[in-house]
Order: sequence, then C-alpha cells, then structure tokens
Amino acid sequence: MKPFDSCPVCGGPLVEKEVEKLLRGGVHTAVVKVRASVCLRCGERLYDVETIRRFEQIRQKLEKHEVSEFEPMGQAFRVT
Repeated sequence: MKPFDSCPVCGGPLVEKEVEKLLRGGVHTAVVKVRASVCLRCGERLYDVETIRRFEQIRQKLEKHEVSEFEPMGQAFRVT
C-alpha cells in the first residue's frame, strides 16, 4: 500500500518512475537511479524508507571519501 494516494504538497496525481537523485557528501557528488512516486502536477518526489536509508549510506561514504565502489563519471569544476 502506498503511503499517499495523491501528492502531499499540491494534491496532484502520483506515478511511479525511475528518477536520478543527486547526492552530495563532502567534496563528492553521486548520481543514483531509483524508483520514486512523482507528482505529475508539481514534480515532488516521494521515496520509500529503504531508498532514503540507501541515500544516507551513500552520503556517509561520500563524506568519508569511501568512493572506491562507485563508478567515476567525469570531473566537476567550480567557476567563480
């Protein structure tokens, strides 16, 4: 059973989609593909508890520079 039948932000309809979530930890950033309920009206994303726990684990690894199991995607640059 879904926790919400409609978007808790705007009341719009929700659909299941695969989305990309950008996670930051320390100086590192990771892109993770996950399933989410996405509002068709406002774009709000709702994640299940297990997915949120996974986000927390990934953020902790990024902060500790434990990135050897992650696939490199390129480089990032700061422009000032």
